[in-house]
Amino acid sequence: MTSGIIQPLEAVNDHSRVDQNKMDQDKSHRQSCTKLTNKQVAAAATRHELLFSGRAGGARAVFAFCDLSGLDLSGCNLCDADFTGAYLEETNLSGAKLDSASFFGAWLVRANLAGASLRRADMRGTCLRGANLIGADLYEADLREGKIAERGTDGELTIRQHDLTPSEMPSALLALANLERAKMTGAIAVQADFTDAIMRHCRLTRANLRRAKLTGANLEYADLSKCDLAGADLTGAVLVGTNLEAAVLDGVNMTGVLTEALAGRSVEELSEPISDILAAHASWVNSEGSEGRPADLTGVDLRPLKELQHAVLTALIAPGAILYGLDLTGARLQGAQLEGADLRNAKLTGADLRGVNLKNAKIAGADLRDADLGPLLISNERLLPARLEHADLRYADLRGANLRQTVFAEADLAYANLTGASLRAADFRGTMLQGTKLSRDAAVDAVFDETGYRATVAA
Repeated sequence: MTSGIIQPLEAVNDHSRVDQNKMDQDKSHRQSCTKLTNKQVAAAATRHELLFSGRAGGARAVFAFCDLSGLDLSGCNLCDADFTGAYLEETNLSGAKLDSASFFGAWLVRANLAGASLRRADMRGTCLRGANLIGADLYEADLREGKIAERGTDGELTIRQHDLTPSEMPSALLALANLERAKMTGAIAVQADFTDAIMRHCRLTRANLRRAKLTGANLEYADLSKCDLAGADLTGAVLVGTNLEAAVLDGVNMTGVLTEALAGRSVEELSEPISDILAAHASWVNSEGSEGRPADLTGVDLRPLKELQHAVLTALIAPGAILYGLDLTGARLQGAQLEGADLRNAKLTGADLRGVNLKNAKIAGADLRDADLGPLLISNERLLPARLEHADLRYADLRGANLRQTVFAEADLAYANLTGASLRAADFRGTMLQGTKLSRDAAVDAVFDETGYRATVAA
């Protein structure tokens, strides 16, 4: 089977039951590779890091056509290393830096690449069957078809093959992975798990994603033309601008997907033009209630507004509203009621969110740099903290934000960036912090863990 041609699942299963000749051929290729030890690999990795740091004695790590199966390379800096045609079965590469590395035609069956950085890596023709890429960064990685030609003893070129066709990743774990702008044309990812993965602008033309799990995945402007998605689960996925031309969608679960179509109440259904409603709300805020009137935009799809920079939305009532991708830079949202609202990929840089209610809100991928999510001072010197319990903030950018006393209990902050944020007395009990970037020096008297343990970290 040639990668890039959609074939029925039965055909994929046939290829998984390869004949003995192919298996013997693959075994022969593997035996011809140099088997490396942990000591040899560690020495090569050390020289590689010396090279990248500009120190004497450095040399690029070249593992082409070597057997590194079962070895531990976790956390190593091997950016731009050469793994062409290498065998890395069950190799531990978790947390490794592998940006721009070449894995052309490599064998990565059941390899552990969780949390690894593979930005712009050349992974053409790799076999990732059963590999763990949870939380891996594959931005602009190349996962298209690729084959290695070898010259035999008779001088003729032959295509080197694994026991599975190259560019296959059946049953691979790619949950929470960053696949933005990755090239996956013709990839075979039957039953692969892409739960909550970032796949914006990903090229998946003619890919085989039969029975793949894509729940919560962001496929904004991805190219899925002629893709086989039969039996796939796309529950809650983002399909805004996604190209599904000629895609096979038999039995696909699209419950709760977000597309360009209306996702809530239309602004056209409101009692008056939305511009007038927002103007009256601003007047009500600025006059401290003596003029205008508060806006209630519960469940309204506000995406037609496109942008709301510096808008006066203090105390806005808009639970369940759709604000996906909107520009709310510098907006005043103090005390706003946004429980369950969809703010995925919204731009909230420098926004005033003191005392906001964002419980159960979808905020994945939002830009909250320098936003103020601290407590809001209300009557009788009472402080109202911003509440984000059970909110989804995966991959959110919170660098430099004020998170003092913010309640994140049971929220999902996986792979969010909180570098430079003020975390004093922030409540992280029960919070998912897998891959989250934290400035430990700023985590003074913050509350971590479901046990209520108070971690005091020096500033």
